[in-house]
Amino acid sequence: MPPTQIVTHPGPAHKDEFLACSLLLSPYPVPIIRREPTEADLADPEIIVVDVGGQHEPDSNNFDHHQFPADHPPICALSLVLQHLELYDDARKFCEWLEPAEYFDTRGPVETARWLGLSREHLAQLNSPIDGTILRAFARAETLHPGDMLWELMRMIGEDTLTYLRKLKGRLEDIAHHAQWLDLPGGNKALFLPREDPPPTDPSLGVARYIESQSFSDTVVATIYPDRRGQGYALSRFRDSLLLDFNRIREENDVHFAHNRGFVAKTSATGLERLRELLLRSYGG
Repeated sequence: MPPTQIVTHPGPAHKDEFLACSLLLSPYPVPIIRREPTEADLADPEIIVVDVGGQHEPDSNNFDHHQFPADHPPICALSLVLQHLELYDDARKFCEWLEPAEYFDTRGPVETARWLGLSREHLAQLNSPIDGTILRAFARAETLHPGDMLWELMRMIGEDTLTYLRKLKGRLEDIAHHAQWLDLPGGNKALFLPREDPPPTDPSLGVARYIESQSFSDTVVATIYPDRRGQGYALSRFRDSLLLDFNRIREENDVHFAHNRGFVAKTSATGLERLRELLLRSYGG
């Protein structure tokens, strides 16, 4: 039988169980109840118990990490849910935020800041009022049902994350099939991604990850990929390489936008030779 509810702990809410519950709402759109679980809950596979209960038993839908020893590698309820969904390895590879989230939940802010090479004050400067407001709303809730604003937001977050993880691997394969490399002066390179049929929703998705997987990624300074808003292309710095300043081409007739900081431009040009010419005119290497 499919699960009928998700149980997670009451009191202060954390990103760990919030995101774990959000991911679970995609395959299991059931109510979330914030209370301590009973022994009957833990024994009932139709009740998913998250971040509470002292058990990690996926077959029984129990996903707690607090019983792990203090020296256990940083892993939280979110990690356990991702493992259950068979997406943990991809999430560690493609979601840079996951490992810091694991550290923060299991080691606290001071050790996490030290691990990141930051001061505690610098870590606090990264806090977002969006996170704080949503987590406080989650903490105040006792039960969330389908149709409740926060429940719907959580499901949206979970579905968006799962869609990203499931699509990215295939997107990287598509890029590998279509990508072309352009040689630039000084031994540098640019990646050109032509239009595809059918076109992807986000042509730039996965481009940076594909480049970083190449042995020569440190020589790549620019990308050219289809503009989502028109039939032309976007020219962009890679890793914000200062070898390129797209302000140098802002007066070209077929360039309709160049950011005043010089890191991106949009052109109606579609031919590779013209795109290469615009790139070279922007290049100062």
